Amino acid sequence: MHAIRLHAFGPAENLTYEEVPDPVPGPGQVRVRVAAAGVHLLDTALRLGLSGPFPAPASLPTVPGREVAGTVDALGEGTDPGWLGKRVVTHLGQGPGGYAELAVTDAGRLHALPDTLGEAEAVAMIGTGRTTFGILQFADLGPDSLAVIPAAAGGIGTLLVQYAKNAGATVIGLAGGPEKTALVEKNGADLAVDYLRPDWPTTVRDFLGDRRATVVFDSVGGATGRATVDLLGEGGHHVVFGWHGTGPHDGEPLTFTDEELTARGITSENVLGPVMIRKAGGDIRTLEHAAVTAAAEGTLRPAVHRFPLAEASTAHRALESRGTIGKVVLIP
Repeated sequence: MHAIRLHAFGPAENLTYEEVPDPVPGPGQVRVRVAAAGVHLLDTALRLGLSGPFPAPASLPTVPGREVAGTVDALGEGTDPGWLGKRVVTHLGQGPGGYAELAVTDAGRLHALPDTLGEAEAVAMIGTGRTTFGILQFADLGPDSLAVIPAAAGGIGTLLVQYAKNAGATVIGLAGGPEKTALVEKNGADLAVDYLRPDWPTTVRDFLGDRRATVVFDSVGGATGRATVDLLGEGGHHVVFGWHGTGPHDGEPLTFTDEELTARGITSENVLGPVMIRKAGGDIRTLEHAAVTAAAEGTLRPAVHRFPLAEASTAHRALESRGTIGKVVLIP
């Protein structure tokens, strides 16, 4: 099979397209002939040798990637034969191996794909979608909500905009450039603003009038994140799930003292990691199931930015430079 391998930590160019031996499923495992493999921003950090929610690879070379969808083409000993030939989507967990034509995983990680859902869209939901549903556990959205969503054209942002509108909320989506803001508007945002323009806060305040935001979904941090927090009214909630910024003063997590939060009358909460899993009752598969089901039913429509598997390095560079729209997916 062909796969992307990383032989040394470093830039995207270190990802190489190679021919490697086919993996063999062990007891209780399946092998998936991959039709789509997800690329996560975390993958770019792991490529550099940095740890985060997942540890950096302990040894090299490695095949990156943890999200795949395709068809089960081989079974390990003791695996339910009903899986053979099934279209599935899975998150590989701690073990990488997704950037490949074939991937092996435990059968217990699989979700069967309904006919209404394509593999690329399923990949967008198994990781990015489950994180979105995890984030939404910390925000009670309804007709009285006014949500501000930076990075609203990204994989998570796209889903947050749609979910909030489905809940009846007023939504302000921020994105970089006219192409991305057009997508945010298409997804239903009441106001789509280009936050590369220095006057974007004025545009938002003019739209708000005497209203204030009730929730900010912040994944950018830095100056842009702080500007969105300034839009919150008393009782507002700042939901943090990253700090990958858009400008020279972004890309850093925001910090607030208890005194500052009290004075503003707002709350701020980082919802990634164990706190999200605990909120889901300790079973992250419930979030995966909710995400895949929402896409299959058409309630949420993930945006997908496709690259050929052989161009994984190009995909990484585009993702790091914020040159992508929606979920980045590799197609073998």
